[in-house]
Amino acid sequence: MGEIVSLETLVAGIRDGMSLAIPTDHAGVAMAATAAIIANGPKSLHLVCIPISGIQADMLIGEGLIGSIETSAVTLGEAGGAPRFSDGVRTGAFRLMDATCPALLAGLIAGQKGVPFLPIRGIIGSDLMKARPDWKIIDNPFAPDDPIVVVPAIRPDVALFHAPEADRFGNVRIGRQAELATMAYAAKTTLVTVERISETSLLADENSAAGVLPALYVTAIAQVHRGAWPLGLWGEYPADDAEVARYARMAKSAEGFAAYMDGFAQRLEAVA
Repeated sequence: MGEIVSLETLVAGIRDGMSLAIPTDHAGVAMAATAAIIANGPKSLHLVCIPISGIQADMLIGEGLIGSIETSAVTLGEAGGAPRFSDGVRTGAFRLMDATCPALLAGLIAGQKGVPFLPIRGIIGSDLMKARPDWKIIDNPFAPDDPIVVVPAIRPDVALFHAPEADRFGNVRIGRQAELATMAYAAKTTLVTVERISETSLLADENSAAGVLPALYVTAIAQVHRGAWPLGLWGEYPADDAEVARYARMAKSAEGFAAYMDGFAQRLEAVA
């Protein structure tokens, strides 16, 4: 497990109709891999945001690759709303499965543990229960008069993220980004891009091993320098806020989005 491959090989297995789990912007987003996925053009992907997304989801939507999306938000943060996502919601370009952050994480944990659902609180009485017929209200078997919501397990076909480092044995350093481990535990396949590859095992140091995802849960790794750009990567480099803002301005129209994406892969290579 944790085979080291080229970026093109890494994303080649993402095919039509698969479910793809991606992390929030601060956790390590595989933007270079996103460009490679766009180049391949798989259709009708089911995107699962853990628990929100930004420019990554917006690009995949704008390229027409998303058939459905399960998320609690898609936003460009300080740069404003996610324009292709917003336009897609208005036009019905994809199926939107609205959620909350705790519900998405609970579903992922259920997938990790191999159980069919997990109970959560705080949703009964909200409009979300009308929008999510797959979420059920059941009686608490251990206490009377205590209804509770159960959300189904989420087991993505693919989990995809970017991290600072892997070793040649396939272990990946994820630091404090615990949701990346949960994604990998729940997913059938975990694909990771990294800044660098170490010849020394990341599990060798007892003090840092707790922040390492073992190779057992990693399918393949590709080395891509600055692979999260224009987003930042914790401990490595900040986000390119000017570039994200430029995307936000251009992507307000379909024509502007197309103009931005024309040459995006080449710009990624230029900053690598």
